[in-house]
Amino acid sequence: MGLHYISEVPSAEEIKELFPMSKELQKVKEERDQEIARVFTGESDKFLVIIGPCSADNEDAVLDYIDRLAGVQEKIKDKVIIIPRIYTNKPRTNGSGYKGMLHQPNPEEKPNFIEGLKAIRKMHIDAIAETHLTAADEMLYSDNWPYMSDILSYVAVGARSVENQSHRLIASGIDVPVGMKNPTSGDYSVMMNSCIAGQSKHTFMTAGWEVKSDGNPLTHCILRGSLNRHGVSVPNYHYEDLILLHEAYEKFSTLKNPAVIVDANHNNSGKKWNEQPRIVKEILHSMRHSSEIAKLVKGVMVESYIEDGNQPVGGGCYGKSITDPCLGWEKSERLLLEIAELL
Repeated sequence: MGLHYISEVPSAEEIKELFPMSKELQKVKEERDQEIARVFTGESDKFLVIIGPCSADNEDAVLDYIDRLAGVQEKIKDKVIIIPRIYTNKPRTNGSGYKGMLHQPNPEEKPNFIEGLKAIRKMHIDAIAETHLTAADEMLYSDNWPYMSDILSYVAVGARSVENQSHRLIASGIDVPVGMKNPTSGDYSVMMNSCIAGQSKHTFMTAGWEVKSDGNPLTHCILRGSLNRHGVSVPNYHYEDLILLHEAYEKFSTLKNPAVIVDANHNNSGKKWNEQPRIVKEILHSMRHSSEIAKLVKGVMVESYIEDGNQPVGGGCYGKSITDPCLGWEKSERLLLEIAELL
């Protein structure tokens, strides 16, 4: 019974010293951050596609996948900014199952947070060095941000964390876009209040320090669908849902830079991974039909990997998800090219 302390985790400074960002990579990230920020402020009309595995489980396969993304990015760079999903923290509905590389750098071995911190930082830096694409990751733990603060260009706060005060407060001190997902209930007001908290200044305690934040004006919404009282998926990517969000932003008039990223998987697809291309195209259609929606929607999220579908841990198929099923590479490449054509 009780809480058992296993080992003291190295500080963010210690991990950063082991795996530093070179000046060249710092410059790459700075330029990418500026380009992405301009989309959220409305200065750029480029479209964001946050795409990649449900969970990054194997560095070789992840880097292989992102290298493929980089080739497509060059073809569509005039219209689309690709932000790779390198999700190293995986929330679990009931707490069981693979929780990402931070927990288990090797999914078939026991949890090891010290090696996990090293593995995820190394993987992110290797991806930037090889492809010059800076990535998105999810903030499963609010304590995780200091270890990744100089690496990430986008942070997502999940449906089960969006009401958590510490996530909201940490988001207010992050200097890249932070997306607040609607909760599993689908309640827009929870998501909007989370955005207000993220955009506001705060004084709070974290990692043994009293700190203050400047507020993050790039905090925004992510629509990911919801569950009804019977546990059935309810999508919120349709035209009417986007109009409702536009109207919600008008009511929450203190929010800066109204914006939404639409997640094409999770409860929006009912986890039917092969529905994602259709959903993305419907979102683009809604944008063409409504200038309000076109201004509000800044991009989409797609769960994608090298192989279609998913497999159990230890399944042995290279580049196939061991968590939620993903869209395979050929379909993903086709979708990215089609998005650029339709914009």
